[in-house]
Amino acid sequence: MRVYNFSAGPAMLPEEVLKKAAAELVEYGETGQSVMEMSHRSKEYDAIIKATEKTLRDVMSIPDNYKVLFLQGGASLQFAMVPLNLMKTGKADFVVTGQWAKKALEQAQKYCECNVVATSKDKTFSYIPELDKSKFNPNADYFHICENNTIYGTKWSELPDTGNVPLVSDMSSCILSEPVDVSKYGIIFAGAQKNMGPAGLTVVIIREDLVGNAQEKTPIMLDYKTQVDNESLYNTPPTYGIYILKLVLEWIQSKGGLTAMKEINTKKAGLLYDFLDNSKMFSATVFGKDRSLMNIPFVTGNDELDSKFVAEAKKAGFINLKGHRSVGGMRASIYNAMPVEGVEKLVEFMGKFESENA
Repeated sequence: MRVYNFSAGPAMLPEEVLKKAAAELVEYGETGQSVMEMSHRSKEYDAIIKATEKTLRDVMSIPDNYKVLFLQGGASLQFAMVPLNLMKTGKADFVVTGQWAKKALEQAQKYCECNVVATSKDKTFSYIPELDKSKFNPNADYFHICENNTIYGTKWSELPDTGNVPLVSDMSSCILSEPVDVSKYGIIFAGAQKNMGPAGLTVVIIREDLVGNAQEKTPIMLDYKTQVDNESLYNTPPTYGIYILKLVLEWIQSKGGLTAMKEINTKKAGLLYDFLDNSKMFSATVFGKDRSLMNIPFVTGNDELDSKFVAEAKKAGFINLKGHRSVGGMRASIYNAMPVEGVEKLVEFMGKFESENA
C-alpha cells in the first residue's frame, strides 16, 4: 500500500505517472528498448527530449526569446553557473530568506562582490523581508532570490522590481505549482526532485541575451552557451529524468494546467493552515502573505510531543513529516503530486492526535 509521502524532496510523484512509466519501463513504444537504454543521440530519444521541451514551454507559456536547458548538478550548481555566466560589473544583489539563498550568496562571493539587500535571518527566516529599493544596485549583473523556501515555509508573494537588472530565481520547490510570468525573470532554475520528477535533473530557463557572456575561466560544462548550442546534449544528460518530466507535464495538462494546479494547491494548503490556526496543540511557524503553498512547517512547542506525533503519523501511513533541524517540529511538503485526500486525512489524524494527547 502506498503511503502519503510528505517529503521535501525527493518527493512523491503522481501515481498515474509512475504507472505509465512502469508500463513503458521495459519497452518504450515499439523501440524494443527502455528509455534508460537509449542513446541520447538516437532519433527515438531526440523525439522525447524535444517533446519535453515543447510541453514545458506550453505549460509555462515560455516566451520564444528564452532557452530551456536540461542539466545536472541540482540548483546548487546554478549558484556558481549564474555568476560565472552573468558577471560584467562583478556585482550582484541578494535577498537572503533561507539556507539555499545563503548558500547561493556564499558561492557567488567567490566570483563577485555581493550586496545583501535584505535578510530575514533575525526571525529564523519565517518571513519575506520588505525591500528598500534604495539598497538595490542599478548596475548589478543580477538580483537573486529563492522564491519558495523549502525549509522555512515562506514564499515571495510579490516579485521585486529590479528594473533592467536580471531577476534570477531559484524555483526548485515551487515551479509548476502555479502560473508564472516568465518574462519577468532573467533566469529561472529548479531541481526536479520536488515538483518535476526524480532527482538528477535540473531545469534552467534563461533569456537569450544572457547567454554567451561567460568569464573566460568558466569550465566548458558550466558555460550556458555550451549547453544552448548543443541543445542540452553536449554530454549525456539525465535521460530518464527528462522522460519522467515529460510524463509529469502531460499529467499537469490533463489536470487543467497551472491554473488548475494553483487552485488545487491553494485548497490543500488552506485545509492545513485552517486546522493549524484553530488548533490548541499545533501551530504554524509562518503567518500572513508569506506562507508557502508547498511547504508547511508546524510545531507543538514540545519536542517530546513532536517526536511522538512523527512516530505515530508514520505508523498511520504519513511519512517524512519531521521538520528540518533549523526549525524543529514538523513539516508537510504538499507538492503537486500530493492529492487533496492526503491532506484531508493528515488533518483528520492531527485532530485525533490532539484529542488523545491534550
